[in-house]
Amino acid sequence: MSEQPDQHSSWKKINLGSDKLKIFFLKHLDRIYAAKLHLVSKLPALADEVQFADLKNAIEETVEDVQKQIARMQIIYTLLDGEVAHGSIHGLTGLIEDAFEAINEQQDEPELRDLSIIFYLQNIESVEMASFQILQMAAVKLKNKHVNQLLKENYDEAKADRTLLLLISSKYITN
Repeated sequence: MSEQPDQHSSWKKINLGSDKLKIFFLKHLDRIYAAKLHLVSKLPALADEVQFADLKNAIEETVEDVQKQIARMQIIYTLLDGEVAHGSIHGLTGLIEDAFEAINEQQDEPELRDLSIIFYLQNIESVEMASFQILQMAAVKLKNKHVNQLLKENYDEAKADRTLLLLISSKYITN
């Protein structure tokens, strides 16, 4: 008879000391921070090309929200005595670049371009929401309630932006 390891004892082996967790946290905060900077640099030009007025307003609102989220993340770096690292950030920024490339492919079809914008912004907001959720969980272990609150505010804004885009897509498609 083969012995199966006790599943509960394997959890005891997982030890995320505060130093390791802080490194993980800051590294992943760097990635989402870089993605937000990239996004805020791209969105204003995109808003100028949009045909659907509600979508244009949503993009402009998203830019304002992203700027607030960036400011909150800068506060988090300060609270954790961390600095923005400029390492590999191609995952999220690559997603954004792929989205803008796909949107540009619809240049001659304004309706499809607007729909592509909605589609990709929804995807980006979903990834950001998931990232903020994981970082919130990690912040609990870092025992910093202020960091957790700032992340919650970023998550709530990303969620609100995603919901707004969902409503706009529904209106856009059914009109």
